[in-house]
Amino acid sequence: GFGVITFDNRGIAESLKGKVKHSKASLVTWGQQDMPAVLETLKMHFPQTQYFLVGHSAGGQLLGLMPNVNDLTAFCNFGSSSGSLRNMRAGYLLKAHFFMNVYIPLNNLLFGHTKSHLVGMGEPLPKGVSKQWQKWCNGQGYVKEAFGKEVLKHWYDELRLPSKWLLASDDDIANLSNVEDMISVFPSLEAEIRLIEPSDHNLTEIGHMKFFSRKCQSLWPEVSDFLISHLNA
Repeated sequence: GFGVITFDNRGIAESLKGKVKHSKASLVTWGQQDMPAVLETLKMHFPQTQYFLVGHSAGGQLLGLMPNVNDLTAFCNFGSSSGSLRNMRAGYLLKAHFFMNVYIPLNNLLFGHTKSHLVGMGEPLPKGVSKQWQKWCNGQGYVKEAFGKEVLKHWYDELRLPSKWLLASDDDIANLSNVEDMISVFPSLEAEIRLIEPSDHNLTEIGHMKFFSRKCQSLWPEVSDFLISHLNA
């Protein structure tokens, strides 16, 4: 029953123009330009209604960069966290450090972009995106690492929207510590955290990537029910 717009940020998938190694995209441009443009397009097609954001990972991390973020009524994220390496469990830490601090720099040096698809981490990424990703995950508060540098103006401090932060117990990246670390960047936010156990839904795996897959359809009311609860709020 919702009007929905889905999109690829610049430099990836169907939004890629030319070769990925030539893309000037960054995480900051995704949040400051692409996400606001999508919301404005949604408003154009569906005027005089309420607007929500459903984010996966970066979709929830970057919304405080949107100049029009206060046009949203509420938002719901899955797997959105700071991704801080210092909060990774011991069994995943070596793998995370290798990807961030060896695989990304080496790929960017050799290919001019990061072949993240080869290790199950989504689309091939422009160099500017993966470099910021690496830098922010080596710190705390993710995008907070860029405040006063690549990010001179943002709306994280003032956001007071209702929000729901979903994470799976088998997600090695968006663990509870990293979700809480990300929420700390939104000091005034109304945030609900919901930890999902795969076994409670007869699922063998959710991880960081599979919440939106058809195999996990039983989880989707976690999002739609939250949005419905804030209609005409």
